[in-house]
Amino acid sequence: MRIAFLSDIHANREALDACLRDARARGAERLVFLGDFVGYGADAAAVVARIVDEVSRGAVAIKGNHDAALDKRSGYFNDAAQAALDWARRTLDSTQRAFLAGLPLTVDDAPRFYVHASAAAPERWDYVDSPAAAQRCVDAAGQTYTFVGHVHDQMLYYEGARGRMLAFQPVPGTAIPIGAHRRWLAIVGSVGQPRDRRPAAGYAWLDDARSEITFIRVPYDHVAAARRIRTAGLPESLAYRVELGI
Repeated sequence: MRIAFLSDIHANREALDACLRDARARGAERLVFLGDFVGYGADAAAVVARIVDEVSRGAVAIKGNHDAALDKRSGYFNDAAQAALDWARRTLDSTQRAFLAGLPLTVDDAPRFYVHASAAAPERWDYVDSPAAAQRCVDAAGQTYTFVGHVHDQMLYYEGARGRMLAFQPVPGTAIPIGAHRRWLAIVGSVGQPRDRRPAAGYAWLDDARSEITFIRVPYDHVAAARRIRTAGLPESLAYRVELGI
């Protein structure tokens, strides 16, 4: 099976559309959305509508911390992020908000496990940002392959000879063998707000039959996405980050 993993879309309709076109052109047979459909961007309603449609056709979707924050305000977010969440609250309809509220925090799809943050405590939204954090996550997930969002930069962790997780920085577009003889954790990157100073959208592609994962970057009209943020009256910093990939 060929599976596309998309995360941290953050109300960026242009980036989502570009990634979906790319995934379908590659022959995706399944889509897995790893959360954070709202926040930062201007098009929460359009993005959630697309996710609802994809789930109705067999896609998997789980909840991210921005999605959860729609119903429970948190001091975790800075002023700009809070402004984008307030915009999402005003623009999403009740059915869309109910859809997000009802999403699971994890999905066990053996031999794969899906979670937005860490499987060790999904509700705490901890970042998998080190080999030690990756170790805790895969131990809790209990599967060969774990797929994670939340951290906007793409990264692959793998189990070394002594059973410890090690970090590997993938090169976009290069297929990486991921044999089932060891455990793997893939941080799939961000569709809507990459932070490595490259505005191209990011997602990951799994070819299950070949046991290969490829991290993808997709150019899209990030200038238009930034313009929509400004038109919505959201903080300038949010538009600036989308334009520069920071």
